[in-house]
Amino acid sequence: MVCRLPRSCFHLLPSSRASLLTGRLGLRNGVTHNFAVTSVGGASTQRDHLGRGAATGRLRHRHDRQMASGHHGSYHPNFRGFDYYFGIPYSNDMGCTDCPGYNYPPCPACPQSDGLWSNPERGCYTDVALPLYENLNIVEQPVNLSSLAQKYADRAVEFIEQASTSGRPFLLYMGLAHMHVPLSVTPPLAQPQSQRLYRASLREMDSLVGQIKDKVDHVARENTLLWFTGDNGPWAQKCELAGSVGPFFGLWQTRQGGSSAKQTTWEGGHRVPALAYWPGRVPANVTSTALLSLLDIFPTVVALAGASLPPNRKFDGLDVSEVLFGESQTGHRVLFHPNSGAAGEHGALQTVRLDHYKAFYITGGAKACDGSVGREQHHAPPLIFNVEDDAAEGVPLQKGSPKYQEVLPKVTRLLAHVLRDISDDNSSRADYTQDPSVMPCCNPHQIACRCQPA
Repeated sequence: MVCRLPRSCFHLLPSSRASLLTGRLGLRNGVTHNFAVTSVGGASTQRDHLGRGAATGRLRHRHDRQMASGHHGSYHPNFRGFDYYFGIPYSNDMGCTDCPGYNYPPCPACPQSDGLWSNPERGCYTDVALPLYENLNIVEQPVNLSSLAQKYADRAVEFIEQASTSGRPFLLYMGLAHMHVPLSVTPPLAQPQSQRLYRASLREMDSLVGQIKDKVDHVARENTLLWFTGDNGPWAQKCELAGSVGPFFGLWQTRQGGSSAKQTTWEGGHRVPALAYWPGRVPANVTSTALLSLLDIFPTVVALAGASLPPNRKFDGLDVSEVLFGESQTGHRVLFHPNSGAAGEHGALQTVRLDHYKAFYITGGAKACDGSVGREQHHAPPLIFNVEDDAAEGVPLQKGSPKYQEVLPKVTRLLAHVLRDISDDNSSRADYTQDPSVMPCCNPHQIACRCQPA
């Protein structure tokens, strides 16, 4: 992203949104994969998370791998510590709209493969139109995706203004629709050549973030941290609408078939940049090599607020405030990467990062642009890559080499230790029960559920 603000940049590896809000791996917090449009339940209601203890707002779009299923009963964000909620309770491709194009599924029926919605077998969720919620109420169904970005910006600015006027500490968690497919821009492009569309959508995201930064600078510059990052690499099966993996090609996997981007534990699947902004605290125009994770947001924000982490459970994230403030270059030495859909069981820890080394116990490619999928393979002993020297993950260490023999027992012990630790921890379980009757619908007498604001 081209960012217009003074910044510090960090290499950050995301887990899931639930891990962002809890600081805990999915095997601990119970959320190992996405909830659905028909989800009855969600994550455990008994666990502390980031949405508690301050004035809180949540503007979001993405799959609800957070603390709640997003729209049903006690799992709605308003019942999970958030004072204000505005957004779509799941991903913007999990429903239909009345303005098809740019990969949107239109209401009421899925289109045929036409290059815009090129994966009909994945499902278009034609039974329900995408709902836009404000707190507990559906305010627009189907949502107009072309105007959603500005609505998010407007609500964010209003929330920051109100929170700063009250003098209370505040947390605003904003999960942008960008750059998830379907892409949209305001106003819609007349001739949306794909590369131009991606560029326009990226610029719109930059403008949105800039509006929020400008408001913070105006009302709360001295005591507000802005932390911007992504949650995964490009969705390769969407081809030119997906973005780029940069130099992180996952060459070993692509030679086996399939994509090494989103849904995989290859670097192109989950390695993303992070930007931090806090004038006077975070040094400007500095790049850090520290290895951070979305898991770190919870413990870092808790520490900066002068609070303590909840007792009786263990955390996988770190307080990385010293890294943010330029006082340290030390982040994680060890990280565990869970399966997120390409291979293995949901949430299973299949890859271990130790310093510059990365050990794969399970590999498998996600669906690529050409429709191919790399088969799941189990590795005993694991494949080990030096990602410092081989960012493209093309050539694993020779299993008979001294370095491989040095690293292997270390990663083996680390994986065994974390699995024992999780088994002994106070862990949660998510409710993945589904029932079509819980799909959000403002007007069941209309095809696909339609209600527009007056």
